[in-house]
Amino acid sequence: MIEPVPAQIDQQRLAQDIVEQARAEGLQLVGEDRLLTGLTKSVLEAALEAEMSEHIGYDKHDPIGRNGGNSRNGTRTKSVLTAVGPVTIEVPRDRDGTFEPVIVRKRQRRLDGIDQIVLSVSARGLTTGEISAHFGEVYGASVGKDTISRITDAVVEAMAEWQNRPLDRVYPVIFLDAIVVKVRDGQVVNRPSYVAIGVTVAGERDILGIWAGDGGEGAKFWLSVLTEIKNRGVADVCMLVCDGLRGLPDAVNATWPLTVVQTCLLHLIRNTFRFASRRDWDAMAKDLRPIYTAVNADQAAVRLEEFLDTWGGQYPAIAGLWRSAWTEFIPFLDYDVEIRRIICSTNAIESLNARYRRAIKARGHFPTEQAALKCLYLVTRSLDPTGRGRSRRTMRWKPALNAFAITFEGRLTPTTTN
Repeated sequence: MIEPVPAQIDQQRLAQDIVEQARAEGLQLVGEDRLLTGLTKSVLEAALEAEMSEHIGYDKHDPIGRNGGNSRNGTRTKSVLTAVGPVTIEVPRDRDGTFEPVIVRKRQRRLDGIDQIVLSVSARGLTTGEISAHFGEVYGASVGKDTISRITDAVVEAMAEWQNRPLDRVYPVIFLDAIVVKVRDGQVVNRPSYVAIGVTVAGERDILGIWAGDGGEGAKFWLSVLTEIKNRGVADVCMLVCDGLRGLPDAVNATWPLTVVQTCLLHLIRNTFRFASRRDWDAMAKDLRPIYTAVNADQAAVRLEEFLDTWGGQYPAIAGLWRSAWTEFIPFLDYDVEIRRIICSTNAIESLNARYRRAIKARGHFPTEQAALKCLYLVTRSLDPTGRGRSRRTMRWKPALNAFAITFEGRLTPTTTN
């Protein structure tokens, strides 16, 4: 085993000494035959020698190893790709051929950190060709597109495990939304991918899954998605917020009879503006506000008629939009201001979609549906790596949790495990 570095070593001072020595000798830090490359080579070879000593039971050049059975048998040269570029190392061998190194395994050609780099840049939308070129430019290493594809394909199993993981028993709110991706199926076509985000009882954002649609969504499609979520342990959902997806309310009622289906207010307002000229948006936004800030549904209905008297004649499609969405809109008006704030604001799913769109735009289109889902999953894995966003959301959640607990009495149990 490799002994831990003694605690008394001042790592910052050691790094400073190395840098100062490099400057004195005119050495560059990164690149072929540069300082960090040499240091990486030295560290890996020292670790391999330590593993060999552990394996055969004595240190290099120790007389105890003479005529003592298995022994060292020279080295073999091997090139591995590291975070500082390609590094050529000498791997020790033993006479019995039983040595199985751990830090650089047999047939391993790249350190594990390289895989993480590939997955990270892939999550930002780079194609396999662009990633290959990136390694050539930055690290001076040749990494083929097939190798990069194998690295990213390795997450498919993890994606399937994530998509089928157990979920919490109850969610106060679930948001459903769709994002369009381009898939080459004979010809490039638009395909929707649906994302479900749950807000847990602890106030944390939980991405429940990603589902590929074919554009023919309806009650049957949504019933299969919601049944899958239910089978993963979700016994109850207080509210489900969506953008008027066809057939969804019927599927929700069949899955969770007590769930309230709420039209996403921001989507409704955004769709309203799509029917109007840009010069009228500011005035229209001012006239819309009394509708969604009304104290109850009756007052909101009065304000809607006033709004349509002003704008319905000029933009008749807006009247149809609001009347068709009215049944799913008015539940919003029955709740406390803290609950309104949660279900009105779709920042959680909008920020996620912004990350998805950035990666999708960089790719242009995907060769297969699975390639598109893999890209979206990699983006999902890269979210909030520090956990700070989760902490902020949790702190803001307590007033809303109290409002949900009162409104949906007996259905929420705020525990650490839910």
